Amino acid sequence: MTGNAIIGQAGGPTAVINQSLVGIVEALATRQRVGRILGMRHGVQGLTAGQIVDLTDLPADQLNAVADSPSAALGSTRDKPDEAYCQRIVQACQKNEIKYFFYIGGNDSSDTCRIVNELAKASGSDMRCFHVPKTVDNDLPINDHTPGFGSAARFVATACMADSRDNASIPGIKVNVVMGRSAGFLTAASALARQNENDGPHLIYLPEVAFDEDRFVQDVAQTYDRLGRCQIAVSEGIQDASGVAIAAKLIKGDTDAHGNVQLSGSGALGDLLSGLLKDRLTTAGSKPPRVRADTFGYLQRCWPDASPVDQSEAREAGRFAAGLALEGHADGSVALIRTSTPGPSESYQVECQRIELSEVAAKTKHMSDAFILGYNDVSRAFVDYCRPLVGELPTLATLS
Repeated sequence: MTGNAIIGQAGGPTAVINQSLVGIVEALATRQRVGRILGMRHGVQGLTAGQIVDLTDLPADQLNAVADSPSAALGSTRDKPDEAYCQRIVQACQKNEIKYFFYIGGNDSSDTCRIVNELAKASGSDMRCFHVPKTVDNDLPINDHTPGFGSAARFVATACMADSRDNASIPGIKVNVVMGRSAGFLTAASALARQNENDGPHLIYLPEVAFDEDRFVQDVAQTYDRLGRCQIAVSEGIQDASGVAIAAKLIKGDTDAHGNVQLSGSGALGDLLSGLLKDRLTTAGSKPPRVRADTFGYLQRCWPDASPVDQSEAREAGRFAAGLALEGHADGSVALIRTSTPGPSESYQVECQRIELSEVAAKTKHMSDAFILGYNDVSRAFVDYCRPLVGELPTLATLS
């Protein structure tokens, strides 16, 4: 099938989303039946507005430089297209003689790709639609892990390593709020910071485990009494026993097109938890404990120290999607499937597989029970699972 190809990026940018973009371009450029290779400025928002950039003849050195750069080179969008919006997307594709449609993104972006695919088919179009996975939350079903997660997990691990040394230098209580609305993978990655017995984070709180204020205060008090300090990693999406996000109760801000409260744009949760600890751990006649809170926020997504494994897999996911389209598949999503068994002696291996758009579109994966240890920690199984994805971490020395 001869025609033009178009690529879009959507949702939160990552340190490796451009690897997937370049992987698609590289694979398409080798086939004569692909005409122009186009890019949507700010995803489908730009496509429907006629904001398109030609990627066909970009030199290899420029493509490689873009691939190694964080954030979305084409620009991103959080638009949630309804059926009428998707009709305009299909019309824009017809106008630009698009036969190959690629959308790089997470849960909601995969759903956009699914709707566009269904409408294109209903209109009699033979356009081929493919979703390429991306999300730092690591919450796409079927996938063992998702491009973007390994690099963000690397940031969280190294940030917590440095912060643990800071916490040991000037002892106190430190709360670090990590991204993760519904899935705790990124917060759990903080466990990779532990190199010695008493290294932080000493406590890890995930959205998958109901958050109880009284138990939280008791956990911190016990750790503080034992070590004279306490470092805490907490997901921005921690929920109460009824499933309501703690931060969502506090933040009176805007929601995005998908109805999500912007948890990462606020320090409200960190302020709440630090205030709670100061209040509850201060005894009559004594000074409040030294409590500080940081919200990692958007820094986690595009830190320019990507995991080499993440870079390679993101590039391959793009190439694989293009290969599927060129081989004659009509649609689908790319999934990263681990073919080795996680563990201390694992020889890490992963492969790309095609899955149906319906298997991933608008769906969310959570951490398994096997990865969670009690109310405030992660298991060794999670550490073994996560370690190969982040690349080699620095080794920090102490005098003790």
